[in-house]
Amino acid sequence: MEKTVRTTFPTSVSAAELAASAQDYIQRGWTVAETANGICLITDEDIAAIEVTGELAATVRRYLRANNLTGPIIELPGIERREIHIVAGVRKAAMAIEALREAGVVVHTDGAGVPLPPSRVSAGTAAWSVAPHEARWTPPLVAVAAAIRAARSGRKPQVARIAS
Repeated sequence: MEKTVRTTFPTSVSAAELAASAQDYIQRGWTVAETANGICLITDEDIAAIEVTGELAATVRRYLRANNLTGPIIELPGIERREIHIVAGVRKAAMAIEALREAGVVVHTDGAGVPLPPSRVSAGTAAWSVAPHEARWTPPLVAVAAAIRAARSGRKPQVARIAS
């Protein structure tokens, strides 16, 4: 069972670090806003975020990794594992968003703010579990939704096979 929990987070972030991080996010085409606690991603019709917790987060992560679908993931400190997956392809995913919300998954869309590292949150500091520059891409929302659906159904993560 994969239970990676970060136990230490930076307690203070310099203005220079915040400015550099904000500039990096802006260069990626993300809309960001400075807050009292750091930097927030402002979701829009292109970029959203899916928040998963606990064992579901670990299972979704394994599924995405097994299928080479992992994108940027923010890890939030706290007692329970909490991850936020940054996703694209929001415009064509209304049914997937609705299904996720009906299943109790938090989907940040339509101008919602998501804390970006190194922002402070109530239990510490947000950190990249998979940084944008480490990720192969920003996956479509429907890919992460499929991973969540598979994780909830209890299916084991399997690599998709291509017939030769």
